[in-house]
Amino acid sequence: MGKPTSTDHDGMSSSQRLHQALIAMAEDGTVPTASALCENAGISRNALYRYHPDVLHELHKLQRQRHREPGPAKRMLQQLRDDNDALHLQVTQFAALVDHYFAAWQETSSLLKRRENELSDLRKTSKSKVVSI
Repeated sequence: MGKPTSTDHDGMSSSQRLHQALIAMAEDGTVPTASALCENAGISRNALYRYHPDVLHELHKLQRQRHREPGPAKRMLQQLRDDNDALHLQVTQFAALVDHYFAAWQETSSLLKRRENELSDLRKTSKSKVVSI
């Protein structure tokens, strides 16, 4: 039993309609399905699977290609994830910097208190007199 050569009112065969619908779906940018292809071409899925294995092969090839190539939404999502990762790294670096400066401030504050205590002790032990010039 051979491939049917039915034509619609435009004079196009079912194979031509399938190819045309497949091209339109490829330009659309979405991942095409067999159901959508058949609906756009105006043929049944049974006819696609039975009489048009070449078109089915092209459809599967296009589907594999689309799954490998991320669409605009997936590319945008990946860009946002990359930006988020970069910001996370910056926050981590800022936190480390804040910790470093806080530790330096604590050390300096402690040293200053010790020096003030030493000066206070020196003032108590030395009975210095104010000398006018």
